[in-house]
Order: sequence, then structure tokens, then C-alpha cells
Amino acid sequence: MGLNFRFAVASDLHIAVPNTISDQAHRSHLVEFSIPAFELVLEHLGKLDIDFLLLPGDLTQDGEIENHTWLSKKLAELPYPVYVVPGNHDVPVELALENLIGLADFPNYYHHYGYADRHKLYYTDQAFPGVRIIGLNSNQFYPSGKQEYMGGLEPQQLEWLKQVLTDAKKELVIVMVHHNVIEHLPDQYHNPLSRRYMLENRYSLLDILQSAGVRLIFTGHLHVQDIAEYQGIYEITTGSLVSYPHPYRIIDFTTDASGQQCLKIETHRVNSLPNFPNLSDISREWIADRSFRFMFKFLTNPPLNLSPEVAEKLAPSLRYFWADIAGGDAVFDFPDFPPHTRRYFQSFSSTKNIDNNAKLVWQ
Repeated sequence: MGLNFRFAVASDLHIAVPNTISDQAHRSHLVEFSIPAFELVLEHLGKLDIDFLLLPGDLTQDGEIENHTWLSKKLAELPYPVYVVPGNHDVPVELALENLIGLADFPNYYHHYGYADRHKLYYTDQAFPGVRIIGLNSNQFYPSGKQEYMGGLEPQQLEWLKQVLTDAKKELVIVMVHHNVIEHLPDQYHNPLSRRYMLENRYSLLDILQSAGVRLIFTGHLHVQDIAEYQGIYEITTGSLVSYPHPYRIIDFTTDASGQQCLKIETHRVNSLPNFPNLSDISREWIADRSFRFMFKFLTNPPLNLSPEVAEKLAPSLRYFWADIAGGDAVFDFPDFPPHTRRYFQSFSSTKNIDNNAKLVWQ
């Protein structure tokens, strides 16, 4: 009998209890909605027969002890297993401070959610017979203790992964890691503004997964809805619950009589909350209102390298560009832009229309 199960994914929750919310002028995360949005998602999931929930990092606003404590207690109330991994916001410092956890502290808060071994920052667990979850830590720190710009997996973790996959040859393996492994934006790995969302040694991981026949990676961090593929491996990255369009995914895995396997992905959105019936509109405008600085930098940096004068003229036309990227399945064309610049933005267009709702099939 083939595998048939259902699970959910919610990413970049950025949980912030009210007294921890920082009022930064340029913050793009609507963290004041983090708890009500997550509770609404859990209310929906409670009506479904799901087998487990994946949370691919950035669980908290900025690694605050209070926020990790709140979330770990909330997860303990759920009737299904939950698996988490640390995001860059969860462990912004290597060594704990008065109100922030350190990197090594993370498993202590989530030992019921994958981290049975509190001494390791990565884990494997059999969700049920035939299905194995692997959670990886992609946070790196310089010798100074400062968090590194890009994500990465140290050699010891990669060697451990090889052994786990050797022992799991007959199981369906689902890998979860915070940083992106496959590019979700054109030339994402080399763009100075988007490479920080990626795994520095991504090909080392992809080679290991490909050799073991692993097909599924779940990530977050980028705050966009996107599905990317690399030589038979699919990476499903899920947008943030605290930024437009406030998405989460419900996924059904089925196997037919011939052994064909199918992953049916369905996206849901938190469009409104009790006191904010137009949450989706608010958050879209929130991103748009903060877009000029980012788009100006985007235009003047490689690969476009436009002059400040040209960038200043074009940036207002890109007011909703990042919101549309975040929503997934967007098509772009700016006919008034210079030809080279127009072609560049066209390259961000979705071609397969699978970022939100998809059926991925393999034998």
C-alpha cells in the first residue's frame, strides 16, 4: 500500500508578544499581527486531518526568550507533530544575551519538535513509517560571534546527513532548512541583494540529496511564494505570515497503484483578522510604501548598474514589484523601461504558474 498523508507549512512566523515589539522605522514585518495570524492558521488546521506541521525558521521576531517561550508552549497544545528549524532571526547572536537565546539554546526550546537530542542543531525523525523528516541548521557565525551574511552547512553536518540518508533508502525523505538551496529569483546566488537568502555551499547539499534520491526541500527566509526545481529536486519556499500575502500551505502526498507519487500543494492566505478586515490591502501597501529605497538600490546595483538619475525615475513604477514577487505566479512587463532593463524585469515572471497551487508528480 502506497503512502498517503497530509501536512501543512507555515514559515517566518516572526512571533512577537506585545511587549517585545520593536518600533523600527523601516521594518517590513508586520509583527503586531504575528500571534493572531498564527492562531487563525492553527484554527484552520485544527479542522483538517493533518499528519504534521513544518515551520522552516524565523519562528520569532529576533530570538527573544519571551517569544521562543510563547511559541514552544503554543506548539505543545497542538494534537499533531510539529517540526521546526532555526532561522537567522531566531538566533541572531551565537552566545545568549540577557533577553536573547544563543545558537546552542535553540534545541532546548524545541526538543519536542524535532530536537530529541538537545546537543545537536540538526535532527532526523520518522514522522510515521515510510516518511522521514530531516531538519538542518543553516546559521553560521564568524569567529567574532557575528552572524554570517549567507547560510551554510558545516562539514560535520553534511557527513551526518550522508549517513542518515544511507540508512533511509526505503523512506520518503523531506528536508527542511531555513536558507534557500535552489534559486528562486534570476541569478539569486550572485545578486548582492538576494544572495544573503541562500545557502553558501548549496551544491554540496544538492549533490548529497540527488545521490540519495531525495526530491523535496522546504525553506523560508525569502518571504516569497515560489517553487523551484533542480535536476529532479523541488524546493518549496513559503512566504511569511507577517508580510504580504500572509500565506501558508496545505499539502497532500499520494501514491497511486503504479507507484507514481504526487505532491498536491494548496496555498491559503490570512486575508483578514478580527480588527483588520482588510489585512491583505494593508500589508500590500505597507511593502509598497517602503519600496523606493530598496528598488533604488536594486536598480543601481549589479547587474543593472543604472545611474542614480535613471533609477530615481524608474523606482516609482516598481512600487508593487516586491509585493507581486512575494505573492508568487506574477508576470512583469514595464514597456516604458529601457530595453535591457525591461528584459531584466521580464525575467522575474513566473512561467509555470505553480508557485501557489501545484501538482508535482514523479515515479
